[in-house]
Amino acid sequence: MKVYINGKYYDRGEAMISVFDHGLLYGDGVFEGIRIYKGKAFKLKEHIKRLYQSAKAILLDVPMGQKEMEKAVFEAVRINAKNDGYIRLIITRGEGPLGVDPAQCAKPTVIIIVGDIQLYPQEYYEKGIAVVTAASRRMPSDSLDPRVKSLNYLNNVMAKIEAKQAGCLEAVLLNHEGYVTECTADNIFIVRDGTLLTPAPHYGALDGITRMTVINLAPSCGITSLETALTRYDLYTADECFMTGTGAEIMPVTMIDGRLIGNGKPGPVTRRLIAGFRKLISVRQ
Repeated sequence: MKVYINGKYYDRGEAMISVFDHGLLYGDGVFEGIRIYKGKAFKLKEHIKRLYQSAKAILLDVPMGQKEMEKAVFEAVRINAKNDGYIRLIITRGEGPLGVDPAQCAKPTVIIIVGDIQLYPQEYYEKGIAVVTAASRRMPSDSLDPRVKSLNYLNNVMAKIEAKQAGCLEAVLLNHEGYVTECTADNIFIVRDGTLLTPAPHYGALDGITRMTVINLAPSCGITSLETALTRYDLYTADECFMTGTGAEIMPVTMIDGRLIGNGKPGPVTRRLIAGFRKLISVRQ
């Protein structure tokens, strides 16, 4: 593995940043996770665009343009000779003194890691997974907009711990009003009467790239989709449910808080979308 840090490549064991980097000290930075299919970064332009929007929202000046960043990602994939895998693209505020004020951070740190990822065993894509509702609530949007994909993931980490303690792989986060937002690392969809429903971003969900890919894919599969408000009742009474994410792709959910979803198996709409997504990634990058 060769890791890109600020224009240079390092072996995995030598890839290091300063302990005074504000990304480490304060979670001050943004990131993207990008899948590699057949040697190409999937939806790279969309990921780069969101990365720069996240950086702009937190007043973080990226030290290179979007085209230059795209080229750096392409080169990192080529150097690592990765045909199928995962890219973690990180921009931190950079090295600075102790203290929250980032004004003395001289230069942002840009990191590109190319590796492998498999969040869930393959068997779960056939039978689905069980999830629970986390007691930890999503951080309010007026505190930190969830559309900023920042390094501040403790909210998600705590919900993930709750899921594991409950014997599940994932947890659903609610906002402070009790509306469904997303899971710890994935967006969530339900199907009711053949219609695809997912929380609108302003309820506290990340505007996921895979999420939008599925929404755009739905019409070609004969499915109507709607971004709306969802509650736990909507999840419990859904005909089908699934999660979407860069790492997870499309993962069926067959039980929520001990309640079977539908007949307890991945439903026909979910299966159509999985088939459509797999076709898409096999022919388009």
